[in-house]
Amino acid sequence: MNGPSGDITSALAELQRGTPGAADLVAQLVLDELHRIAELAMRREADGHTLQPTELVDEAFMHLVAVNRMTWQNRAHFFAIASQTIRRLLVDHARKRQRVKRDYGVRVTLDEALVAAEGSSIDLLALDDALLALERLAPRQARVVELRFFGGLSIEETAEAMISSPATVKRDWTFARAFLLRALDGDSSSIAPAGV
Repeated sequence: MNGPSGDITSALAELQRGTPGAADLVAQLVLDELHRIAELAMRREADGHTLQPTELVDEAFMHLVAVNRMTWQNRAHFFAIASQTIRRLLVDHARKRQRVKRDYGVRVTLDEALVAAEGSSIDLLALDDALLALERLAPRQARVVELRFFGGLSIEETAEAMISSPATVKRDWTFARAFLLRALDGDSSSIAPAGV
């Protein structure tokens, strides 16, 4: 993620205070990074997806600046919430498409970090269900997946956003991948997180 974090953090503080023009300043500082996150998320979508990265960024940004109750701690916190927002928007969009055309298998391609087999794809709604199951069992590990998979954050950026160590994030990522792969294969009952 590029950009001076101090500028973003202070712009977010101004936005929170309701300073006129703060939303425009935040937009200037974060839209490029949000677009990168959206493009990464959209690359995992099946061909023929009807949502464009720019639409996803616009909708995510509107959600983020409309959150009046949010106390933005810093740049990492903002992008962590942005990753979560993008995940929700993609899942909501997939659900709407599935309702319109029940048999349209909405599929995404998981990156090599999550699936060893290149080109493997899964149903986005199945992934969301598996991630919700992981959240109930191990919320921290689910958050790591959200930040890494939907937000495109590195191990180090995820550790910063979660106020954790890179080693902990790596362990959580390893566990979460195993859990999700088993859950997507229909067997999440035999997995229990270490240290949870």
